[in-house]
Amino acid sequence: MKKYVVTRMATMFGVLMITLLITISLVGSNMDTILKQGIVFQVRAEITENPAIAESFSSVEEFESFVQAQIDQRTKILGLDEPWYSPQRIGITMYKILLLDFGHATFLTSDEGSSNVKDILFEKLPRTVLLFTTATIIISIIGIFLGALSSSKVGSIIDRITSSFAIISSSFPVWWIGILMIFLFAFTYQIFPARATPDIPSSDPGYMGSLLYHMALPLITIVIIGFGSWAYLVRNFMVGIMQEDFIMAKKTIGISQKKIIYTHALKNAAPPIVTILALSLSGSLGGAIITEAVFDWPGMGRLYFEAITVMDLPVIIGATYLLTVFFLISIFITDLLYGYFDPRVRTGQ
Repeated sequence: MKKYVVTRMATMFGVLMITLLITISLVGSNMDTILKQGIVFQVRAEITENPAIAESFSSVEEFESFVQAQIDQRTKILGLDEPWYSPQRIGITMYKILLLDFGHATFLTSDEGSSNVKDILFEKLPRTVLLFTTATIIISIIGIFLGALSSSKVGSIIDRITSSFAIISSSFPVWWIGILMIFLFAFTYQIFPARATPDIPSSDPGYMGSLLYHMALPLITIVIIGFGSWAYLVRNFMVGIMQEDFIMAKKTIGISQKKIIYTHALKNAAPPIVTILALSLSGSLGGAIITEAVFDWPGMGRLYFEAITVMDLPVIIGATYLLTVFFLISIFITDLLYGYFDPRVRTGQ
């Protein structure tokens, strides 16, 4: 088991490094341009705040020469005099990202006004985790219950309704259902607010309660869209298991149908269910852009959308790194759980 864990950790670290390298390669030249422009802006802003510096020069040429020297000095200190694709630059950049040093955002700020990318990301991340983890847990509980019930009554009304709802709900895009939900429950009946962003500042004592209230509508929408397909997947996993000989034997000796379904059959279907659960959670975190943009939920998805809109590359790189880490962690946990439920995986059989 130890060898299995070490091997998986090494593999996922390699995947993380490759992802970082690809991301840096895609945005490297643009990132250099933005950083150099930031240095120019910073130097000129400092000189503007101190008029005595400009007054100490007798000519415009001397002043511009001084400004350019300051810019060149800071460019060299930050290592920007080397091309972005040089091994030294790439190595330093990857090392900083691994330490969560993403630098400063070009345009975006946190609710507290900080331009530090790490502050911005760690302010938004808990809200995305709160929304999509809660939704995934609710979806999985409802889906597992309905799927297990449908698998024991193949061809029944419940089975046909579950299968039909799964097809219908998964056919509509989340943004379309989201707009309908906003129109119905925010404007027609005015039960929930149209915007999922609370109107009060995050420092207010009642912010958490307001956040949970504003989360209700996007949460309901995600659950409605997701639980049907979940139930259909679980149903298909368990249909074959319900025909196995050991299930027939348990029916023969008089074990109740409910216990057979939710104890014995469901346990044997656990490995693929756990895999789908982990992939759904990590996928929902990464695919939160459209959902959060529609509901204006103040999380990573909306941040990603805003960063792409204004091409704030430091924020894009930081968000990509964090979402990749979360995805790899969920896959790693899935592998461990799969090995727990199926010993053949960890023993290599």
